[in-house]
Amino acid sequence: MAHSDTPPPGPDFSQGVPLSSIPAEGVLAGHVDGEPVLLARLDDGIHAVGGSCTHYGAPLSEGLVVDGEVRCPWHHACFSLRTGVALRAPAFAPLATWRTDIVGDRVFVRGQDDAPRPAPKVPEDAPRRIVIVGGGAAGYAAAIRLRELGHDGSITLLSADAAAPVDRPNLSKDYLAGTAQEDWVPLQGDDFYAKHGIDLHLGCDVAAIDTGAHEVVAAGGERFGYDALLLATGAEPRTLPTPGFDRPNVFSLRTLADARAIIAAAEGAGSVAFIGAGFIGLEAAAALRTRGLAVHVVAPEAIPMERVLGPELGAFLTELHRAHGVAFHLGAKATGFDGKALTLEDGTRVPADLLVVGAGVTPRTALAAAAGMEVDNGILVDAQLQASLPGHYAAGDVARYPQRDGERARVEHWVHAQRQGQLAAANMLGAADAFLDVPFFWTHQYDLELRFTGNAQGWDDVRIDGDLAARDFTARYLRGGRLVAAASVGRDLENLRIEAQLRG
Repeated sequence: MAHSDTPPPGPDFSQGVPLSSIPAEGVLAGHVDGEPVLLARLDDGIHAVGGSCTHYGAPLSEGLVVDGEVRCPWHHACFSLRTGVALRAPAFAPLATWRTDIVGDRVFVRGQDDAPRPAPKVPEDAPRRIVIVGGGAAGYAAAIRLRELGHDGSITLLSADAAAPVDRPNLSKDYLAGTAQEDWVPLQGDDFYAKHGIDLHLGCDVAAIDTGAHEVVAAGGERFGYDALLLATGAEPRTLPTPGFDRPNVFSLRTLADARAIIAAAEGAGSVAFIGAGFIGLEAAAALRTRGLAVHVVAPEAIPMERVLGPELGAFLTELHRAHGVAFHLGAKATGFDGKALTLEDGTRVPADLLVVGAGVTPRTALAAAAGMEVDNGILVDAQLQASLPGHYAAGDVARYPQRDGERARVEHWVHAQRQGQLAAANMLGAADAFLDVPFFWTHQYDLELRFTGNAQGWDDVRIDGDLAARDFTARYLRGGRLVAAASVGRDLENLRIEAQLRG
């Protein structure tokens, strides 16, 4: 973190602070040499760690402290207050740790602790050769976690994408809006994978899994042997048979290549139409509105996002976009696109120099099904994310897993996919942990940040506390009187507390 003339808030810990000022629960925020630092009183003494989240730099002093962990207020990353280790995505880099010295009734933070941590030990019978199919959120997170857990065997990461793993949430937000440079988008630099012994194959289409030989077969004929396999194949955008939707100026938004193509098409364009009003579509609509294009959104529902967020919040987001000049065509269906205008069922012609189709996604299950794994709207996995074939795991958008209530879910959220990848990595090395994380995502539209935690599928009641117009509220979603999810704006700490409550 770069130094500035103004130090972070709180006391200078290098000058010492009274022990009594460190709360028994929570943290004391301060700084050392211009760096934000947190002091925590735990059962084994006083600990000092960096105070900024390593994901996007959020102030961790505004987060939630639970059981020796601090959780980020922006995107719910989780760190150990003892070791600084990033325990759960979306952060991967650890917090710096600092040496503390107690003199009388005061504690001083003397400097960063650079001593290397002992490498974890892996069971002797753990698999030596691990192959990961898919270079998205789950596959990337699994590869990183395997090395963090001490796996010193081979890791082969096979990605169909031409680009190395990227920060996909950014594609429909700042990158598409032109407010984030492309060098922000890759999750790691070019030399990272070789440095960590991750054999990354880009543009690698997998044709089959030979479970008898324990080999993954690439479309080009190359074979990759494995002792354990993780399928993180994700999902692919649905295509619509509407006439004209196969034109070159019709796009989906899933990959870096997709985002680049939309940006290139937007240069010199005057108008864009979106089919569908889901979160990614609305984020992209806001991004291209920021670029100055006339934006039209066509959707079959009367209120965008009503099924997920309820009528009040759906209308709230719709009005936000209308206030920024977006035109909505609701209760509408497209019947054709001639390359310059979209025709609706009622005959309305919507000008569109380019068209972005967001009709949902379908899990990529063909490989698993052909290999004999159980598939039903996703690869069916147990609580440990193991598929029906032992030694074969699935994580991310493609995995359909059992929840606490016994119902299966397949969740299409970035952070959820990363956390499943992390847990699958641990279980491939023998951990046998159940996946209990609560789904979480955030959406950024114009200057609005909305956080959502829980699984609101099938909610039957929504209760809103606060003021939507003031952008200070929490909406709680219930099913049968039981809280299942919450959406909030301006109440980050409350959203974290609800996530902890749902996790139990």
